[in-house]
Amino acid sequence: MSRISDQKEMVVWLYGLSGAGKTTISLLLKQRLEKEGFFAVCLDGDELRSGINKDLSFTENDREENIRRAAEIARLMLQNNIITICSFITPLQKHRILAAGIIGDSYAEIFIECPLDVCQARDVKGLYKKARANQITHFTGISSGFETPTNPKLIIHTAAESPAESMEKVYLYIVPLLKGI
Repeated sequence: MSRISDQKEMVVWLYGLSGAGKTTISLLLKQRLEKEGFFAVCLDGDELRSGINKDLSFTENDREENIRRAAEIARLMLQNNIITICSFITPLQKHRILAAGIIGDSYAEIFIECPLDVCQARDVKGLYKKARANQITHFTGISSGFETPTNPKLIIHTAAESPAESMEKVYLYIVPLLKGI
């Protein structure tokens, strides 16, 4: 078992539409990393919005503040050699630039790509249905935009593979970075 002080710190930033599979992949990745002797934590958008970010709405300014706070928490984790797996919609390129700027060189941006119709069909929490009924405003993909990334380090296509296959691709991408290969 590795000690936290012996591992290389990193932030793995998973982003994409609601229902794309970010949280599922992050939890599977955390389990896989721990099985291999790494220490990792997950920061999830829904969880932060139910606690530290519960004062924020889904307006563009509040979304930016949500990302800023999450990136600052991730940066603090980095200072303690912790691998931090973040799963946030992060809809705008300027949000991704903000997170990368706060976190620095140990930031791995991974786009969890999934077509809107597939995300809506998955709709585990019923959010798309509420957004279509105008019960939720500023909902990404419906009444609020999502900018396709210009230069992600990795794109994972979750409509075409299982969560385990998606996680494995992320794992295989980050392990050489963690080991300094």
